[in-house]
Amino acid sequence: MSDQTVGELGEFALIDAIASRLAKSSAASVPVGIGDDSAVVSAKGGNVVACLDMLTQGVHFRLDWSEASDIGRKAAAQNLADIFAMGASPTALLVGLALPQETPVNWVMQLADGLSAEAELVGVTVVGGDIVRGDSIVISVTALGELGNSQAILRSGAMPGHVVALAGRIGFAQAGLLMLSRGFRSPRVLVGAHRVPEPPYDLAKLAVHATSMIDISDGLVSDLGHIAAASGVVIDIETNSFEIPEALAAAASAFNGNAMEWILTGGEDHAFAATFKTALDVPSGWTIIGSVASGSPSVTVDGAEYLGRGWDHFSTN
Repeated sequence: MSDQTVGELGEFALIDAIASRLAKSSAASVPVGIGDDSAVVSAKGGNVVACLDMLTQGVHFRLDWSEASDIGRKAAAQNLADIFAMGASPTALLVGLALPQETPVNWVMQLADGLSAEAELVGVTVVGGDIVRGDSIVISVTALGELGNSQAILRSGAMPGHVVALAGRIGFAQAGLLMLSRGFRSPRVLVGAHRVPEPPYDLAKLAVHATSMIDISDGLVSDLGHIAAASGVVIDIETNSFEIPEALAAAASAFNGNAMEWILTGGEDHAFAATFKTALDVPSGWTIIGSVASGSPSVTVDGAEYLGRGWDHFSTN
């Protein structure tokens, strides 16, 4: 199998090979896993939380920058983060792959290992999916979750007087992308953050009193803008609430960059931002970074308009 391509192995043998690499679920939430026309996934409370993200070669990942296992972990992490951002617990992943015929089978096996490893961090498995032939590699992941007896945490729950808090690191993946784009493979903490995000799943679980919450995938300012728009409020970010990590400061100095700009606009770290009624409701491990006020929906930085924005797939800027 070491030199075999997916075209040589064939679709059904490839599916069997991938299934053999994925962890087998023993969870009660997955009565039927891989092997039938559909999986069966139960949900406590009767509501299912579902999200889908796609990764395309050359846009979300490059084969010369990331190992297949890193790409698999990234694909799983960004979907699992969306489930936690709703205040839900993930139950299963579904994965769709488009692969050129010349894709090495070993590359696909390593991708499956990465998907499985990230899913196992939160106690779930890949329960099915689909594989098709494509001109380039496309990975589509659907995550399912359950709310139990809780209500979903929506983007529309922020109100004037609430505080804004952050869990996890931000700016690291953006700095890592800059390093890679300039031909560097270090510092490892930054490059690694671009290759494999580390959403603080455990901290998200603590946000039981959050009035709104979001996964930071496109940048802090941009993503808080979604909460501001949905809630009809102004969110102000206070830059003095951030300590610039040494790795970001050093990279900014070496590459004439702006560490605070990376923090405010850098995406793909998959940290969590949330609003809470009072500072006393903010869980341990979260940092208060701003406040909510009335006004035309917007995000300000230190009380003023901020022109920088995060990632937009169709922006011409």
